[in-house]
Amino acid sequence: MAPSPGPAEQSPKMWLNPKLYRTRLFLDVVRIFIFPTVVLFQACHYARVRLGLLSVPAHVLAIVLWGLTRNIIYDVKQAQEARRLGAKPVARIKGKWPGNVDILLRMMKAFKTAYLMDVYLELFQEYKCTTLNTRILWVDQIITMDEEHMKYVHATGFNNFWRGRRQKERMEEFLGDGIFNRDGEKWKMHRVTARPFFARERISDFQLFDKHSSLTLNLLSRITASGKPCDAQDLYARFTLDTASEFLFGNNLDTLSLSLPEPGKAKMGPKGSATNDEFGSFAQAFEMAQCVITQRARLGYFWPVSELKKNRIKEAGQITKKWLDPIVRRAIDEKAKAKRAGIEAPISERTFLEHLAQSTEDVGLIRDELLSILLASRDTTACLLTFVTYFMAIYPEVGKRMREEVLQTHGLDQEPTYESLRGLKYMRAVLNETLRLFPPVPLNVRESRPAPVVLPVSHHPTYTASSSPYPNAPFVPTPTEPLYMPGATPVMYMPMLMQRNPDLWGPDADIFDPERFLDPARTARLAANPMMFTPFSAGPRICLGQNFAYNEVSFFLVRLLQQFDTFTLASEFQPEGSQPPTHWKTKQGRQAIERCWPAAALTLYVKGGLWIRFGKAQN
Repeated sequence: MAPSPGPAEQSPKMWLNPKLYRTRLFLDVVRIFIFPTVVLFQACHYARVRLGLLSVPAHVLAIVLWGLTRNIIYDVKQAQEARRLGAKPVARIKGKWPGNVDILLRMMKAFKTAYLMDVYLELFQEYKCTTLNTRILWVDQIITMDEEHMKYVHATGFNNFWRGRRQKERMEEFLGDGIFNRDGEKWKMHRVTARPFFARERISDFQLFDKHSSLTLNLLSRITASGKPCDAQDLYARFTLDTASEFLFGNNLDTLSLSLPEPGKAKMGPKGSATNDEFGSFAQAFEMAQCVITQRARLGYFWPVSELKKNRIKEAGQITKKWLDPIVRRAIDEKAKAKRAGIEAPISERTFLEHLAQSTEDVGLIRDELLSILLASRDTTACLLTFVTYFMAIYPEVGKRMREEVLQTHGLDQEPTYESLRGLKYMRAVLNETLRLFPPVPLNVRESRPAPVVLPVSHHPTYTASSSPYPNAPFVPTPTEPLYMPGATPVMYMPMLMQRNPDLWGPDADIFDPERFLDPARTARLAANPMMFTPFSAGPRICLGQNFAYNEVSFFLVRLLQQFDTFTLASEFQPEGSQPPTHWKTKQGRQAIERCWPAAALTLYVKGGLWIRFGKAQN
């Protein structure tokens, strides 16, 4: 029954290697199901009692009683700790079936056809609060869309949280020792190593952006001349991957020269459209691993049950290693040659890969860090470009105004500079508004350390009758007490829901309106409460590459708008199953008007890709 925290969860030193998830599951089965039956057998043996036909029912009853007893003890302990800390427990979801199995099934069904994170929003509305304990299969898991609680996780209570065992277990074979899968000294080492490569003198060197933007736009011009649409999401993923690969390890993967998805023929890949070539195998493995990690998280504590026969991430990991390991080994070999020749380049002249190779010869460690930074560089930046293009397609006046600003500041051919990009006020507002509605990481997870945590009091209700765009949204009184969160408990926080919260952003919170980042009254509210807008996270783990992303996207958009002036959805070319379901139109919020299918697997993407007709400007 209830796998409430045992000794292994209380003492990090006793935790198993995260790769040994089957061993962890076996130990849990022993603890939950076998131990009580062994105790019963021993008790009957010493009492010389023969159960006979009652043996099976007695053993089942022993398991049930053992689980109930553990849960009662666990609940009493939580209540005592909460009183001692002057807090009240986070509200628990109460399903109709034992262990909230009906809630789990409701979520799993919603993940297939519902709008992104709508099932969580419905739960918050149903329970009239912004932070809940799902308590599925008697396991505590906190979900929150409260910016005060996110602030505590990110910054003010940072030392009370970490990635934790459960997240490492899900991600170990994909991201391994990378920065997104480590805590403590190893995480600090990664931050120190990466920080110099995102300093201003590096991210404002726009020659790299210009090179890959030109290649991308030349390719796009040929596609447009043929009269065909293009999967913008795939194109941007290639642009950002080629740029990132050359920036990070001086080796352009040159994915733009490989075959593109064909309109009308493309099928859905794990996160977008698929191609059948060498890069396609890498991209699909890269994306499949992210999807598997997300599915594991949705299944919760007992996800290993679904992978007893086959580790669904192993094959994807082998493909990514096949791509990256030769690059890493070449860097290590080059370092050895340079060392024999008595040559050592200063850090300002090294690539990120060369710098890593100077620090260690551990191929796995270097590969895991490269893969982590590639994930961030490719997926998040491509996501932002994809949704900006989507908004320019469904709101042509936005694209027109952006182009007017570009032509006024850069003309038809002037190359952007670090200083000139700062003058693009409307473009920056469009980028921020896109990031508000579609943050590249729409939800994330941390785990409290073994000691219990007190989440701070929220300063305001989530929904008010006057501000909510949802007619049935309940009024939520401001909590008067802090909330108790058990130790060793995951917390799933949701920037996407928080950044669409009408109490923070007004009754039009679901509407795309870049003016909210230009209006002094509204920007003053943001300045007073910066946690209401955190597309690049916050606190010690804030994204090192956020300025790199802003510069790369802004540079590309200037070049794009100098050549193209119309953007039209070509929805008829969306692969089967990637059109927004018709029942969305009867729902609340953005889903009623959405014309693409936003989905998430670690990062945000458009299901089936975003097929667009780009219109060449007649200057």
